[in-house]
Amino acid sequence: MKTRILFIAALIYLAGFSQACFAQAVSYLKPQAELLNIIKQNITDADSQYKFLTSQLTAGRFPKNFNPVNNKLETSNSGWWCSGFYAGTLLNLYEQNHDVALLTAAKRSMDSLAKEQYNTHTHDLGFMMYISFGNANRLNPNPEYRQILINSAKSLSTRFNPKVGCIKSWESKPSDFLVIIDNMMNLELLFWATRETGDSSFYKIAVTHANSTIKNHYRADYSSYHVINYNPETGAVQQKKTAQGFADESAWARGQVWGLYGFTVMYRETKDKKYLEQAKHIAEFILNNPNLPADKIPYWDFNAPNIPNALRDASAGAIMASALLELCRYTDKSNGVKYFNTAQSIIKTLSSSEYKAVPGTNGGFILKHSVGHFPQKSEVDVAISYADYYFAEAMKRYTQFAAK
Repeated sequence: MKTRILFIAALIYLAGFSQACFAQAVSYLKPQAELLNIIKQNITDADSQYKFLTSQLTAGRFPKNFNPVNNKLETSNSGWWCSGFYAGTLLNLYEQNHDVALLTAAKRSMDSLAKEQYNTHTHDLGFMMYISFGNANRLNPNPEYRQILINSAKSLSTRFNPKVGCIKSWESKPSDFLVIIDNMMNLELLFWATRETGDSSFYKIAVTHANSTIKNHYRADYSSYHVINYNPETGAVQQKKTAQGFADESAWARGQVWGLYGFTVMYRETKDKKYLEQAKHIAEFILNNPNLPADKIPYWDFNAPNIPNALRDASAGAIMASALLELCRYTDKSNGVKYFNTAQSIIKTLSSSEYKAVPGTNGGFILKHSVGHFPQKSEVDVAISYADYYFAEAMKRYTQFAAK
């Protein structure tokens, strides 16, 4: 009983830390007035874009991408892994400009998304439910949202295999247990669930998954494999490979930044310094990589064969910027300034005409030039929903450094 009380007390402390992590100023990290003005205009433009995007959607449909070549908006049903990003982006924009129309659109989208709380066939309930209902509940705590999130965490937990020490990502043949680096992004939902319910099983699953990921997903240089195939009976690693990257041994760009973001969250939620060290090592791999362009928007794979003519991935840049704007608060001054300045550079680049769409174009999405699944020629050099979400989040995080 005493142990449980201490555990819950620790969670209450960490919850406070989590809420305060962007409220506290870091004196040596100073946002540029010029970029703050650019962001203000970006939010105004994004408001207009997302109102237009909303007008293109039919009931129960969620925006996936927009292809400028054929001028086509692709949508999905609620079961697609990206279904929560639309509401999440609307809520991030609403938080910054208080346009009630955005909040109304987000609520309408979440009404169609709510049934996915019982979906046990996906590992992406963090993306789907925490980015939507989690942000909604943070802005306006609501018993219905809370219960949806708890049910979502329970559904996600059913995919955990204690022999493997991971949450299963993709379904495959019975002898396979596939885990992708992206799954680090779904653990934040589990930490929230433990704080809300006092049930430590969610917390333990998240920590076990992260520890297995450090052990098996990462190479000596702190680059990450995309996919690990475990034996579901013994937990042994059967295969290390890619699906969306250039090659099994390459460093798929979005996978690297998923890990960067995920281990930064792990440190925030546990205060275990091994996760901070992991995040810093991943950051160093990315930032010191000779194939990282000067403007910090990565090629779709750090080992793409046609660099410097390979496609860039705006989504990877946006995710990296948002992650670094949190990580910079947890490190020493030298690293903190480096991470902050890199994120600042990324936001500037993404705000340029090269990446940011002119209002009234791009199907209503904010950013151009993301790469989804290059090997399958799917979502290549298009606007993608998650690029917008992390760009909006990065801009919000940057402006919070200006708060007194």
